[in-house]
Parts: sequence; C-alpha cells; structure tokens
Amino acid sequence: MLNTYLLVHGLFLGGWCWAPVARLLSARGHRVFTPTQTGLGERHHLLSPSVGIDTFIQDLMNVIEFEELDRVILVGHSFGGMAAAGTADALPKRIRHLVYLDGAIPSPGHAFAEQLPENIRTKRLAAAKEINGTRCFLPIDPAQLGISNQETLNWLRRHMTPHPVKTYLDPIQLRRAPEQGPTCTFIRCANPYYPPANASGERAQKIPGWHYREIAASHGCIFLTPHIVAKLLQEIPL
Repeated sequence: MLNTYLLVHGLFLGGWCWAPVARLLSARGHRVFTPTQTGLGERHHLLSPSVGIDTFIQDLMNVIEFEELDRVILVGHSFGGMAAAGTADALPKRIRHLVYLDGAIPSPGHAFAEQLPENIRTKRLAAAKEINGTRCFLPIDPAQLGISNQETLNWLRRHMTPHPVKTYLDPIQLRRAPEQGPTCTFIRCANPYYPPANASGERAQKIPGWHYREIAASHGCIFLTPHIVAKLLQEIPL
C-alpha cells in the first residue's frame, strides 16, 4: 500500500534534513512532504520574536490543508514531536497514524522545556543568544548526535540554523492528551539513548494501545541510517 508521509524535523534543522529518508520513500512510490518550520532552514529569514509552538503547528496544518492531504502518516523527530502532536490534535480526521521518532510527547498546557532534565534545560537556556531581536538557541555540534562521518558533519554544519527559544517555552494547547488521540507508534533510539528524549520514551512504553519499539541507532538516525528509518516507516502497523 502506498502512503502519504509528512515528516517533521527537530531543532536547528529544516525539511532538507529528511532528504535521505524522503528519497527512499519516494522511490517506493509514496508521497512525501518535508516542510520547514518558520524561522529555520531556507525560511530562516522569517525568524522573529513571535515564532512559537503555535506557529510550528500552523505550518504543518497549512501543508495538510493546502496540499489537500488525507490519511497522513505524520512523523515527528525529536522536538518535531511537539508540533506533530499539536497538528494531529487539531486535524484528527486527516491523520492516519502519528509516529514519534525519538520524539517529544507533549502534555496539554505544558512546555517542552519542562520535559528536559534540569541540567540540560538550564545549560541550553543560559547559552541562548539574541539573533536579530529573537532569542535563539545556537546550533549544537552535530557530532553530539553520534555522527562521525565527515561528509555528513559538514552537510549539517552548513545547513543548521538558530532555533527560536519561544517554541521551547510556550505551553502547548491541546484539546486532549496524546494518549486519547490517533493511534501512535513510538520509535526509540537506543544506541545510545538520547537524554532529552528519555522522558517521552519512558512515557510511551506505558501507554496502552501504542506501538513501542527500540532500534539500535542513535538520535541522528535520519542522517546515519536513513534506510532503517524508511523501512520502519513502511512497516508501521496501520
């Protein structure tokens, strides 16, 4: 069966980061959309103090509505899980399945920053800088994601852009908890576990009806092992 995938990126990235996975899925005949969130990637010129989590959710909703997508398999990697979940909450009839790829599972009325271990949250916020009037996190060294291939590192370093802090601190408004939303799969990267994703991974294991699996890959799986990610996405139990 051919599917429609909407792939959502995480911090510092853009739709460009999904290119290796998207090529593999497209080659099998699937429809693949990889939007870039406002203020990042090729849309970095739109960075402003008003860009928050609601902006990111609206970005994804617009893709679904203007491309007239239906029965979407919505995939949120890392921080992208927040906007993916918010979109599934807003447009439940358009979402066939929600996938968290080592992604952040939101809690209604709470910000993503609350999920982070305190030492990581404090360090990230303290290191934030103002970029053209917008408080931002500066891109991390992609080597921290378990990436050692020099070509891949250079590719990421050329494209990663500052990320607006407001998206981290905004409480997300949901009509229902993710546990009450569409059917979900949580794919947890276990080689090694990524500390910012641990709270969501442990939560996902306890949710009745969710599909949970671990893979022997790092948090940078979409760059390092795109063939594994593409295969997993095509095997999602629908």
